Amino acid sequence: MQASPKQLAFALDHAESFAREDFIPGGSNVAALALIDRWPDWPERVMVLAGPEGSGKSHLAAIWAEQAGARILSARLMAQINVPAALSTGALVVEDLSPDDLDERALFHLLNLAKEEGVFLLLTARTPPARWPVQVRDLASRLRAVPAVAVTAPDDGLLRSLIVKLAADRQLEFDDNLVRYLLHRIERSFAGTRSAVIALDQEAMRQKRPVTRALAAEIFRDGAA
Repeated sequence: MQASPKQLAFALDHAESFAREDFIPGGSNVAALALIDRWPDWPERVMVLAGPEGSGKSHLAAIWAEQAGARILSARLMAQINVPAALSTGALVVEDLSPDDLDERALFHLLNLAKEEGVFLLLTARTPPARWPVQVRDLASRLRAVPAVAVTAPDDGLLRSLIVKLAADRQLEFDDNLVRYLLHRIERSFAGTRSAVIALDQEAMRQKRPVTRALAAEIFRDGAA
């Protein structure tokens, strides 16, 4: 008898809402959210949101972009764009700046033109650029002058809310028992929480089972996915 084909669980994309009403405030992001909400009354026209992967920087940037009419640009594309066109709305987000693959001259050109045009810039990065060992001396001076607002590690309350939100984004409903179990088993970070919810969803699809504490115990019995 010919074996039936094994059914695969496809990792489909699930839209994560970046609307203002879907942002989860907490102690780790209160200063960053306050910065977004006080625009255009910023201490400087160029500001940095600095924090770990998955900490909500992109969500905050998207909220600000909606308010300010800003375009959103990946840092990897800085050298490939028409800078005057990118700044034409008077506001720009540059996402995921990193010292490891930084195009220093492209960033220096962008900062110079933004200053000349009086454009608002919101930069996101995992660490404050003021600490980066850049080679272009004038860029180093500019980066040291850019204020950075930190998004820090989440507390239990925020992690709990984040688990529920990420589950809802994937059309899942986690009961309190499951949420409490996850809080003590998964990596205590934004990125780790997201990975755990995805792992649960994909394993449930693979096994054709509901997402329950029992399923979570099978995946996270050793304390990590």
